[in-house]
Amino acid sequence: MTVLVMAGILIFGLASYRLLPVSSLPNVDFPTIQVSAQLPGASPETMAAAVATPLEKQFSTIPGIDQMTSLSGQGVSTVTIQFSLDRDIDAAAQDVNSAIAAATKQLPPTMSTPPSFRKVNPADAPIFFLTLTSETLPLSTVNEYAETILAQRISTISGVAQVQVQGQQKYAVRVQVDPNALAARGVGINEVEQAVASANVNLPTGTLYGKDRMFAIQATGQLYDAAAFRPIIVTYRNGAPIRLSELGRVIDSVENDKLAAWFKDQRGIILAIYRQPGTNTIEVVDAVKKLLPTFRAEVPAGVSINVMYDRSNTIRESVNDVRFSLMLALALVVMVIFMFLQNIPETIIPTVALPMSIIGTFSLMYLFGYSLDNISLMALTLCVGFVVDDAIVMLENISRHIEMGKSPLQATLRCSSRCSLWAAYSVGCCTNSPSPSSSLY
Repeated sequence: MTVLVMAGILIFGLASYRLLPVSSLPNVDFPTIQVSAQLPGASPETMAAAVATPLEKQFSTIPGIDQMTSLSGQGVSTVTIQFSLDRDIDAAAQDVNSAIAAATKQLPPTMSTPPSFRKVNPADAPIFFLTLTSETLPLSTVNEYAETILAQRISTISGVAQVQVQGQQKYAVRVQVDPNALAARGVGINEVEQAVASANVNLPTGTLYGKDRMFAIQATGQLYDAAAFRPIIVTYRNGAPIRLSELGRVIDSVENDKLAAWFKDQRGIILAIYRQPGTNTIEVVDAVKKLLPTFRAEVPAGVSINVMYDRSNTIRESVNDVRFSLMLALALVVMVIFMFLQNIPETIIPTVALPMSIIGTFSLMYLFGYSLDNISLMALTLCVGFVVDDAIVMLENISRHIEMGKSPLQATLRCSSRCSLWAAYSVGCCTNSPSPSSSLY
């Protein structure tokens, strides 16, 4: 029965070890939701008053909120809501969605997109950074490859929570109007805005019915670069058209030219990859690395894809260091016991007991949802010392009683009871136990 029990502990322990998630810190999932709203061109004061405040008023009616903070910048506001630990994150997300819908009527009508929200974990940090740089292609083109090819493909990998594009450089056409040119021609800025919006459309215009077939009519008014915007007629003065190129500069640029990211003194695009809670960091990173050759083959030759930071390296080193410490402790224990006892059967006992104790711990860690991280590995390293001390004390004491003439069973029972009494006294569990002395041995 003992052999079967030990074999079961060994099998379940090894199977659990392969299933344990590996990360740098324990999984602490705070129910947190982050709401983002954008209003291009608005100042931070306008974003705080016209966007963040109405959202906060609606969010304050949601039950179970522990903390709510907001941050407003140029054209963007972010509201972070942290709920109590007993609040279900999915139910909280539904409440946040309903609050956003209720606050929509109070938000500025010029917002191009409604506020969006996502579940976040403030304790998480990116586990992998990729950079895309190019010396020949513009950053807007590099950004297009980063978002459409890399980010979307990486997001489908099992264990990846999200992929953030840092230093984003989305292509956009900028119209830099000259106030003097507007005043000289008597044109208002609102006329320029209306002309640009009405000229850049791609909408269905109706249906043409014939005798035998039907045609869908669609206006092809989509403009794709600055050269197509320059001839736009803004208005007429004295019967003459005033074009957009006469009122200022129309250039190819990006949506936000105040954002930038560098890699080794070169402008580029950075992809920050986050893992899902409870997943194996090393497996997620290895899955991303397997796709790198495919990515390099799909992007143009002028785009370089490099690894900026790999968080799994420190985790691998920590796990390998603990493995080496455990193996070294086992070897030292076996060597010391054999040198002092000079008995091979008695040396085999701690040789088997120590790894079995550690392997059996993995099954309990998996059962209670623990992970292999710096905290749990440190605890395992400390517990190895306890197991080693107990094994040496018990084995040495049993050997001493056997040399005094007792049978192995009597020596084992006597030592186990006395050592248990000593342990209980040491931790204060026995209130009426005798003081420890050499009589325990």
